[in-house]
Amino acid sequence: MLEDGDTDEVLELMRLSLGESRLLERTSELFRWKHVDNPFGRSIGLVAEEGGQIVGLRTFMRWDLITPEGGALRCARAVDTATHPDHQGKGIFRRLTEEAVEVASGDGVSMIFNTPNEKSKPGYLKMGWQEVGVIGALVRPSSSMLTRVGEEAAASPEEFLHEPEPAAAAGLVDRAPLGLRTRRTPEYLAWRFSGHPTARYFIAGHAEGRAVLRPNVRRGRRELVIADLFGEPAGAARAATASARRAYLASWFSNNTPERKALLRRGFAPIPGLAALTLVMRPLRDLPESYATLDGWDTAVSDFELL
Repeated sequence: MLEDGDTDEVLELMRLSLGESRLLERTSELFRWKHVDNPFGRSIGLVAEEGGQIVGLRTFMRWDLITPEGGALRCARAVDTATHPDHQGKGIFRRLTEEAVEVASGDGVSMIFNTPNEKSKPGYLKMGWQEVGVIGALVRPSSSMLTRVGEEAAASPEEFLHEPEPAAAAGLVDRAPLGLRTRRTPEYLAWRFSGHPTARYFIAGHAEGRAVLRPNVRRGRRELVIADLFGEPAGAARAATASARRAYLASWFSNNTPERKALLRRGFAPIPGLAALTLVMRPLRDLPESYATLDGWDTAVSDFELL
């Protein structure tokens, strides 16, 4: 099992195996935020050792979903996994994953889900995962897309937003779920938007509708990500677009949700053929068939990004 004292060693393993990005720099603060401070509970964590050295890592984040009927579904997310380059091809990934599935099943987890890359997805499918569907992107173009900027622009929210206001959980109240939906408790919202160690979220709007936004630089262009919308969707969408200063806007919400419809009315459009992520799942008990397709889910960007 993963111990607290293993953090520095597993972070070095992850850097060696996976690399790191500016937004997801592999720090002990980010690791603790994900796997210890998570309001849904401490992650399931397993390691493989050889010669006293950690050569493999497998973690499942706890994640609670709620159903349209109001029920709770205790789930886990297969996230951080790494195998030392000198020990790849020995079946460490598969062995740790199968052991973690057993732990999750014995702990009452009903489903494991995640968004693997194209390299790792075949391995999950061989272990009993099934593809739920492809997650794309909604974009509202801007003339600023013609201008390239340096990475340092991401450090200045004033370059993206007219009046940057740090996001806080106060005033964010979730609506009823239309499909499987993250349980957006006040504790979750504070952890997700105020507590992230490497990303900065901001808020726009008032009581009738609020948007949670994240400045980003993608391929040298300013991008303002609409991570989530709360309250009256039209008002929240209007606040999001009005807040943008020198950036194009990007987002994602499930089909047929009021948030997606509000963005489409504000000039957003899906990018044809774009597969930003692929959602997969592994049920650990009998579940409704609708959960096996995206039509059975009610998601936003905040459910997937920077985790």
